[in-house]
Amino acid sequence: MLGHVCVLQSGSFVSSKGSGISLPLAGLRISRRLHARVALSTSAAMKYDETVTLSNGVVMPRVGLGTFKASGAQVIQAVQWAVEAGYKHIDTASIYKNEAEIAQALKAAGGREKVFITTKVSPYEHGYDKAMKAMEESLIRLETDCVDCILIHWPGVVRTPADSEKNRLMRAETWEALEELYKTGKTRAIGVSNYSIAHLEELLSHCTVPPMVNQVEIHPRLSQATLRQRCLELNIALVAYSPLGKGDLTIHSTITRLAKKHQRTSAQILLRWGLQNGVSVIPKSTSKEHIFSNHQLDDFDLDSDDMAALSQLDDGHHYCWNAEEIL
Repeated sequence: MLGHVCVLQSGSFVSSKGSGISLPLAGLRISRRLHARVALSTSAAMKYDETVTLSNGVVMPRVGLGTFKASGAQVIQAVQWAVEAGYKHIDTASIYKNEAEIAQALKAAGGREKVFITTKVSPYEHGYDKAMKAMEESLIRLETDCVDCILIHWPGVVRTPADSEKNRLMRAETWEALEELYKTGKTRAIGVSNYSIAHLEELLSHCTVPPMVNQVEIHPRLSQATLRQRCLELNIALVAYSPLGKGDLTIHSTITRLAKKHQRTSAQILLRWGLQNGVSVIPKSTSKEHIFSNHQLDDFDLDSDDMAALSQLDDGHHYCWNAEEIL
């Protein structure tokens, strides 16, 4: 166990033996300015902002490593390469069943104190008691007393009809558990995943601690423009999973044309598009070459013509899951 409990201090990474955390409001203005600057800087050459300040002042790195369907020695090696490449954000979930391996990899790489870890409560773990137990177990597997961010993975309950009121009631209980974990210093930030605008508005109507993050599928075929705008207004940081369209978009003719124009990989074009649209990105890879190249995004820029061409690809296509129908 690393044996530390997190305390917020001016939005920086600070660990302490203290047991409580503060809820600073200064981050609200900081994050809003940062989001606006990133969202509007789509034509001028720029180095992207490597971090985003969440609404509570916590600083989150904007490029992370996704680890869905990576396990055993494969995920251990991937995380070690990621630390070597300079990643400071690792995304996992209880349902991925790789938290222990990630802890092992970070320990071997000497990177835990430098890395922002996000984990998630699964659809099997909805409800106050189940969520509390699940996240206590996640902390044990991750070998830490405090994780950087905990998300509700999905707004619905497993094996429950989409239109069942049970979904609404159980995820409200789950959020209460996340609030308790946050207030007692077990996590530095809390948020959601796969939440629509309707889900967010419902949560904001009853929560005592608002969500700081919403992790959803975003790529040029699913730009989520309306959701992005609403999250900007609500000061909720967006994180894009499957930013490469499960690899399918890397061979799209528009993407390969831009890759040739900029002498970059297709993945780099897609990731840069996400960053210039104001979202963070967590591409998944277990290839050393791809892990390194996916992090090299600060020495080129997509111009207004590039961004316009990519915007034409938006046809609302989900490569993964669509939670819109979940009550």
